[in-house]
Amino acid sequence: MKKIWFALVGMVLAFSASAAQFTDGQQYVTMDKPVTGEPQVLEFFSFFCPHCYEFEHVWHVSDAVKKVLPANAKVTKYHVEFLGGEMGKTVTQAWTVAMALGVEDKVTAPIFDGIQKSQTITDPTSLKDVFVKAAGITPEAYDAAWNSFVVKSLVAQQEKVAADVNLRGVPAMFVNGKYMVNNGGLDTSSMDNFVQQYANVVKFLITQK
Repeated sequence: MKKIWFALVGMVLAFSASAAQFTDGQQYVTMDKPVTGEPQVLEFFSFFCPHCYEFEHVWHVSDAVKKVLPANAKVTKYHVEFLGGEMGKTVTQAWTVAMALGVEDKVTAPIFDGIQKSQTITDPTSLKDVFVKAAGITPEAYDAAWNSFVVKSLVAQQEKVAADVNLRGVPAMFVNGKYMVNNGGLDTSSMDNFVQQYANVVKFLITQK
């Protein structure tokens, strides 16, 4: 019984020590105007953003965050359209199609690679081909989702939330509609330290109301 008690005390002390390292204005920022009714953990990104590619494919920040979230929480990703020119809007709608069809995990890597590495995604047709080849979505199903009210509404929702949080750049992660992780205030002495601290900051902010 004593061993269990000491173990519990150790866990509490460890969390308290970790939480004490996080300061508003340094590792995270409290928003002036909280946004209500949005996903608990919300990440903005762009397939045209080199840093977003690194976050996803090199550093695996989202995966690290997912591992520390409570069972009832998840990371929701919104794509921004202010990068990529006219294709930025097209890719935003395609990403919304992926959300509606539940194939985000299947198309994320090939879209990133097709835009930033092989440069094989250059127009709406080549973008649609990714859904067909990587996710097994028929062209008819893709077009139906593309033209659906659900997708158009979610595109508008992404744009609205980006404006509501006064989004200035990507990648960016918001928690409880009130806090933003401050990428520039985290430990950059190593990739592992940065990723671990990023995940721990999100874990801490989840508990803040």
